[in-house]
Amino acid sequence: MTANRLTAIAAWTLAGLWLAPLIFALWAAFHPFAFSTRFDPFAPLTLENFVSAWNAAPFARYFLNTFLVITMTLAAQLVICSLAAYAFARYRFLGRNLFFSLILVQLLIMPNMLIVENYRTTAALGLVNHLLAVGLPYFASAFGVFLLRQTFMSVPKELEEAARIEGAGPIAVLRRVYLPLARPVLIAYGLVSVSFHWNDFLWPLIVTNTTASRVLTVGLQVFSTADQGVNWSVISAAALMTSAPLLLAFLIFQRQFVQSFMRAGIR
Repeated sequence: MTANRLTAIAAWTLAGLWLAPLIFALWAAFHPFAFSTRFDPFAPLTLENFVSAWNAAPFARYFLNTFLVITMTLAAQLVICSLAAYAFARYRFLGRNLFFSLILVQLLIMPNMLIVENYRTTAALGLVNHLLAVGLPYFASAFGVFLLRQTFMSVPKELEEAARIEGAGPIAVLRRVYLPLARPVLIAYGLVSVSFHWNDFLWPLIVTNTTASRVLTVGLQVFSTADQGVNWSVISAAALMTSAPLLLAFLIFQRQFVQSFMRAGIR
């Protein structure tokens, strides 16, 4: 057996293992509870599991909270990271290399290592159980600053000089020259940020304790453990509801996602 065939078999095996939970969730969600673990080709289809899941918990509120957190966090990241990256890429000031080195060090620190200090700061600000607290620790992204700084450094300085000759100030140069040229990188970073915060669980679980402030991941966990017990059909339907928007977005923008990362290679 050739090496290529072994590689193909291994790839298909891993793909099957990865798809197995999704296949089970699809089967259980669209079939009655009695058939959730019985793969009967003649089992009746039903949408009752989705209705039961939607009515059993305030998923509309969870979706709204998640959308608000993601939108707020991504907007703050794009503004802060763009301004910081522009400063590090085009301006010379005392301690620039030191500050940028400290930002690179942050890439080595996992966000979960800062949970205790983040919670202390959030509690001191009186933001516990507020949506702002869920996104606040992520407003400044070391990865975003690094990625955009590398992209801005690849922009020819002649374009900036031409814009300044026409009377554009620093913010206008950033908005009209650098950001349009960095659009593929911004799209790639935005997709990664949305995916991460859509699936983030531990920090929202710690900083929110009420239904009004919970996001989808925390709401789904509370729903599956306290409300439905071992009704895997309803739990699977709820899991599909919460993950469907992200899956659909990836399928729709898959080509743009891949192309953005190909163009976002660090030079």
